[in-house]
Amino acid sequence: MIVAGVGFRRGVQADEILSLVARALREVSLPAEALSRLATATARAMEPGFVEAARRLEVPAWAVDPEALAATAPWLRTESERVRALHGVGSVAEAAALACAGQAAELLAPRIASARATCAIARGPGP
Repeated sequence: MIVAGVGFRRGVQADEILSLVARALREVSLPAEALSRLATATARAMEPGFVEAARRLEVPAWAVDPEALAATAPWLRTESERVRALHGVGSVAEAAALACAGQAAELLAPRIASARATCAIARGPGP
């Protein structure tokens, strides 16, 4: 299973998320068709840009609760103090990708950023 975790500012457009996900997948030499899920923090999961991006990618949109995000802390590769203050983890993108990919997940691509969003790619067991 391949999961793109995304973090973003409120009001981000789907096109920005889509562009970032495509770039992250290219960086790990995976086609868009390999993507299984798009994940973010529960606090942002109903944002129209996120919902629309998942719809256009034709993958489920997953909301990851704060406890699951926090449980990934030992495996995160990047840290933002601002994001930690808001969400309790240093990288929503990395934490959401790992948490959504399940136990034994591995981070394939650490967080990359655009103006209003971040994205990380994780691989977990399963299809």
